[in-house]
Amino acid sequence: MVVDRKPLNWWERSYLPAIAGGFRVTWRHFANTVFRRKSVTMQYPEEKWVMPEGYRGAPYLVSDVDGHTKCVSCQLCEFICPPKAILITPPGPAGMAADRPNAEKMPREFEINMLRCIFCGLCQEVCPEEAIFLQKDYSLTGLARGEMIYNKEKLLKLGGVDTGIQKWKQKLDEAREQEVFPVQGSAS
Repeated sequence: MVVDRKPLNWWERSYLPAIAGGFRVTWRHFANTVFRRKSVTMQYPEEKWVMPEGYRGAPYLVSDVDGHTKCVSCQLCEFICPPKAILITPPGPAGMAADRPNAEKMPREFEINMLRCIFCGLCQEVCPEEAIFLQKDYSLTGLARGEMIYNKEKLLKLGGVDTGIQKWKQKLDEAREQEVFPVQGSAS
């Protein structure tokens, strides 16, 4: 479908209305800053935006309250990651034992390439151990590409200790609240 656009008149082609609108915005900000002492500019490193609830920032690994790694190298997050930003090296048959009593294994290496990561949150949703969470971190910087590949130690340090969120508890409670329907079948 072709949309016919009406041609601009000489006033609109001069861009004077657009320039006047820009001056109007600039004057309004100037007047608010000088006369009302209401600043528009945020002093970024000292002041930071408050992220809304549900904001998906950078993914980090968390450890449990005893300091053990929660990741059990199931590799679900690696498989579901759309841009393939996560790389997990499993321990192998003669790998190191897990550092917590109720885990069978732990990853030898765990890396997230933050340059590839699209902050979709699928890794957090698929993790059965609640080992990876998206934090409200939006300021990721590095001087070289290699600095933006976060290894397991860096991810654990940035993620901190488990926040106590139990995402599967809600599903368990919902399942328990459902009515139990008797199985009706014909016995013949």
